Amino acid sequence: MKVAILAGGRGSRLAEETDVRPKPMVEIGGRPILWHIMMHYAHHGFRDFLVALGYKGEVIKKYMVDYSALNSNLMVNLRTGEVQAHGPDSRLDWTVGLIDTGMETQTGGRIKRLAPYVGNETFMLTWGDGVSDVDLKALLAFHRRHGKLATMTIVRPPARYGHLQLDGEQIVAFTEKPQIGEGWINGAFFVLEPEVFDYIKDDATQWEKAPLENLAQDGQLMAYRHSSFWQCMDTLREKHILEQMWAGGNAPWKTWTDEIFDAHSGNGTQRLHRHAPGAAAAG
Repeated sequence: MKVAILAGGRGSRLAEETDVRPKPMVEIGGRPILWHIMMHYAHHGFRDFLVALGYKGEVIKKYMVDYSALNSNLMVNLRTGEVQAHGPDSRLDWTVGLIDTGMETQTGGRIKRLAPYVGNETFMLTWGDGVSDVDLKALLAFHRRHGKLATMTIVRPPARYGHLQLDGEQIVAFTEKPQIGEGWINGAFFVLEPEVFDYIKDDATQWEKAPLENLAQDGQLMAYRHSSFWQCMDTLREKHILEQMWAGGNAPWKTWTDEIFDAHSGNGTQRLHRHAPGAAAAG
């Protein structure tokens, strides 16, 4: 099953970071948030990705093309030019489609541009700027049970400020950034049938408007409630929250362990490329 990730927006509220890179490449713990999202999907067995590119898409392309070489130990044969990568990151059994979907394309338009790559199959969809510990297999099972075209994961958003409980002028309880007890919002972890492409008109369509509104009106949009961890990264403050969690060893979205590197990994060696004999000695 393919996992579509929207990674083309400008991230204007993170301008301190996104002047030089797209928001999905902003790092948490030395790794792009896009990597964290993909690791979570891979942990649940979903390793076939489609990344919808736009703003500074070349940064994501370069990262993926160079990923194995930059995150592995390398053995280089200077006579033949053959390069082999060794180590955990060289064993990621992922396929990543990097699809240019336009600089100014809206979210719905980006999704529709992925249609030729999705084909006539159920697929997953999320944004490239939010992490969660949502059980993706349970989400898929829920989607298959109800038989509708679309499932949206809904979450209770974290409060932006600490919550106070007062008795007169005395603070009797303080909770830092609790989740809001009431109210649900779009958590952006979707499971979708290919018929949803018919709900998207063109590049100017915002997924969060007419497509979702019409799916709901047609009785084709179901809600999967997720009451555990979820956090988007729209602002520098939210980036710092995620950084602090990761640095403190308290990152609820880190669902994976080293076993993810071993699945379908063979002997842990990957041949990166091979030049013609003698090419490595040139110059």
